[in-house]
Amino acid sequence: MTDETTLDDTESVPGPQAGIRTDIPHSARMYDYYLGGRTNYRPDREAADEVATIFPGIFRAALENRDFMHRATRVLARSYGIRQWLDVGSGIPTRPNLHEVAQSVTEDARVVYVDHDPIVLNYARALLRSTPAGRTAYVQADATDPDSILSDETLAATLDLSRPVALSLNALMHFIPDDRDPYGIVSRLMAALPSGSALALSHCTPDFAPEVWAEIEGVYRRSGTPAQVRTREEVERFFDGLELIDPGVALGHRWRPEETTRTDVPSVSDEDVSLWAGVGIKP
Repeated sequence: MTDETTLDDTESVPGPQAGIRTDIPHSARMYDYYLGGRTNYRPDREAADEVATIFPGIFRAALENRDFMHRATRVLARSYGIRQWLDVGSGIPTRPNLHEVAQSVTEDARVVYVDHDPIVLNYARALLRSTPAGRTAYVQADATDPDSILSDETLAATLDLSRPVALSLNALMHFIPDDRDPYGIVSRLMAALPSGSALALSHCTPDFAPEVWAEIEGVYRRSGTPAQVRTREEVERFFDGLELIDPGVALGHRWRPEETTRTDVPSVSDEDVSLWAGVGIKP
């Protein structure tokens, strides 16, 4: 990545949240950098490059995570009749966004994005545009406080919680360590959704390179972001009480690869992806 493709370090983030700190790394901007985005600053790039030095596959892992989200969204819309999504930990918008994928299958899809970072709100206002038949909305809330999400008036005005909703938790839960009750958070969110709802979740794993991922956790912690990657068994626990659809919890690039719309899909190793992903349906 070159500085020409990213924000200048003297440039302020536009809009009412101009006081956002750019002198320390942020996980959402680091992820944006992994994806080749422009919404990142020098501290984000330096921390991300430190991760890439430890684990060169991080750029491919980020792309595979993004592609899993696209495939899972299309499958839920086309094969399971889902018309509503709650995307928690949405991060900085990167086209195609979840609502664009969903509305490409069903124009009336409704999506509520949730994130706690002011910079995400800033860009969400600028980029999240719905089809006339559908609707998108943004809620600024912390994933570790699920009740604040579920009680939000914007969510209530956008989603009908008496009808199935897909809860999308992509590359989020590895930033919620055990002392923040990650399983309880997912359980609380799913408990508010009716039968026929779904959980689509992806999560980084140390299963293929435990020492490497211990170092990566350290990079994020030193940057002020808690991190805890989990084994396949630990990721499967998030789906307790749900009916996993085929192929179950699988590596991101192996979850229904035939559903991809990408034209450039190079071969990739399991270690380079290091990401478990799955979709479960609530009985």
